Amino acid sequence: MTRLIDRTVIGLTAAAVLFGLLALLLPDWVRFIATQSFARGAVALGLLVLWRTGLVSFGHALFFAIGAYAAAFVQRALVNDAFVMTLAGMLGGGLMAFALGFLLCRYRGIFFALLNMAFSMVLWGLLAKNEALGSTDGMGVASPEFFGVELDGGATHLALFYFALSSALVFAIGVHLYLRSTLGSMSTAVRENEIRLEYLGYSAARAVHVKYVISGVLGGFGGALMAMVVGQVDPDSMAYWTISGEFVFIAILGGTGNVGATFIGALAFEAIRSAAFQWAPTVWQLIMGGTLLAIIMFLPNGLWSMVARLRERRAS
Repeated sequence: MTRLIDRTVIGLTAAAVLFGLLALLLPDWVRFIATQSFARGAVALGLLVLWRTGLVSFGHALFFAIGAYAAAFVQRALVNDAFVMTLAGMLGGGLMAFALGFLLCRYRGIFFALLNMAFSMVLWGLLAKNEALGSTDGMGVASPEFFGVELDGGATHLALFYFALSSALVFAIGVHLYLRSTLGSMSTAVRENEIRLEYLGYSAARAVHVKYVISGVLGGFGGALMAMVVGQVDPDSMAYWTISGEFVFIAILGGTGNVGATFIGALAFEAIRSAAFQWAPTVWQLIMGGTLLAIIMFLPNGLWSMVARLRERRAS
């Protein structure tokens, strides 16, 4: 029987509480970067769910963009509430993943990865060419309310930070418990031997489909949160293929050994990119590429592998 309280749950909760208290001492721009990191980390968490199954997606900007645009439309048409906008983004990402999952659950390897990328670029083309959606200029997103309460600029950013932090904690714990469940534990079986899994009476395609929907929901959440934080949605920053590459970068940077690793990778990614763009704006892409190469060469299991090594040393 899976225990609801374990070392990972306790560690994630303690880290979230500590970071939440520390954030009160940090300047606004640091909290702004951290909030964006939680948005990107949630999408990378969805990639982790797929990676445990041996699948890589180069098109998760699809769900990121759907979540962002869904949040923007809900704000314009219905209500300007952060929780409703976020739910709309998650619902949009989840429904798209559910629909595409019937096709994509049949594919593996590079075919799965590139089909995701193809659908993402189709969405980018639709958004860029549709004037009703703002075309390449996109749409503005006003500062959201929280349960009908309108806050000023600084208070809104602080509220969004804690909303993002608490949501990231809930999603991380939820994914951790799911991966420990029977359906979640099929990830390794799908990756290692699908035929044997089918002989045991389980459907590998159904297992992949479920994980794909979870991944889409997390991608939609990340997009909705990013739309509220940045205050703008547009095709190039939400749906372009390079955005999908950033999510893969974050997953590699953090590692897949723990659900909290994706958020560590996202924080590191935003910190490195911000510093590189600030101090070396002409070669910041070179710095990012060099960082990825260094991680692959010296830390192939990501930043989380350093935590795992420390645990092994303490245990020995």
